[in-house]
Amino acid sequence: MEQPDAAAATEAIESLSSHTETAEPSNSNHELSLEQRFQIVRSIGEECIQDEELRNLLAKKPEPICYDGFEPSGRMHIAQGVMKTINVNKLISSGCRVKIWIADWFAKLNNKMGGDLKKIETVGRYLIEIWKAVGMDLEGGKVEFLWSSKEINARADEYWPLVLDIAQKNNLKRIIRCSQIMGRSETEELTAAQIFYPCMQCADIFFLKADICQLGMDQRKVNVLAREYCDDIKRKNKPIILSHHMLPGLQEGQEKMSKSDPLSSIFMEDEEAEVNLKIKKAFCPPKVVEKNPCLEYVKYLILPWFNEFKVERSAANGGDKTFKNFEELAADYESGELHPADLKSALSKSLNKILEVDSVLSLHSYNVSEGF
Repeated sequence: MEQPDAAAATEAIESLSSHTETAEPSNSNHELSLEQRFQIVRSIGEECIQDEELRNLLAKKPEPICYDGFEPSGRMHIAQGVMKTINVNKLISSGCRVKIWIADWFAKLNNKMGGDLKKIETVGRYLIEIWKAVGMDLEGGKVEFLWSSKEINARADEYWPLVLDIAQKNNLKRIIRCSQIMGRSETEELTAAQIFYPCMQCADIFFLKADICQLGMDQRKVNVLAREYCDDIKRKNKPIILSHHMLPGLQEGQEKMSKSDPLSSIFMEDEEAEVNLKIKKAFCPPKVVEKNPCLEYVKYLILPWFNEFKVERSAANGGDKTFKNFEELAADYESGELHPADLKSALSKSLNKILEVDSVLSLHSYNVSEGF
């Protein structure tokens, strides 16, 4: 896939800041050129299918519709809270509209929160409050939170025929290949509800009239299914897939964060001591950049949030240094100029600064009081 030009991307992206103390609501994208808009949107994705389609969409449609969705299933980790906020704010700044699909029925199908819809709704409301608190740009009305149960019930005559048509045009083997989207493996014994789930998620894309599917790499297979469905129905304009990077767990060998392992990730209501402990225990091999979760946190959370990464050290250990880009940081770490202990200390301080927002921390009581 074509990658964004580094210089152009940097120039466009550095004009943005997701920090709640400095960010202002986006008013329009008139000050940005087409190329700048493309670079900002494209910077969100680890993969884009296809780049030229994305460029043409931005050129022809003033306000493309981006779709993202989530199952309300418990505590919110920092990737879901902060990375999603960063990505949504980038999309809004580039002139897009964002529809966030609160997949309550899907959470029930996948047996989240024991399949209890009341608990699922509580979690959904809680997560929305976190995004508000952490600085998601909701002021301009460009972000919509849509509950799947309400939207599907309101337009059932449109939704269910679409789901059935997708199901008819695909065999069982193809649908099971999409089981990764539910956090399941193809070899797992799936319930009938979980077999139906990918057909519904594929239908969501067309139901929401999405131009861009902006979900994680773990949702790629069902987004590809939607493009294949376009071939089946002879539809020319296919949804563009813009898949963001999945942050790994903090422990060695964890490809993704796990809510069942508290040490695998930072949660949005974690207090300072918890953050410090988790980062202290995190996997961070000296001079190794690849698959180093601490460096990934800096790359995908700290640098996009603050536009810099500050390391405070004694003069004997090299003195203070501020990194403006990941390449400079990676070079220092790989050479041994930056020690893991200094990296971890600076990372903990930066994460705690993000989570300092009083309204985010106050949500801890909301979380506990609601009993999930």
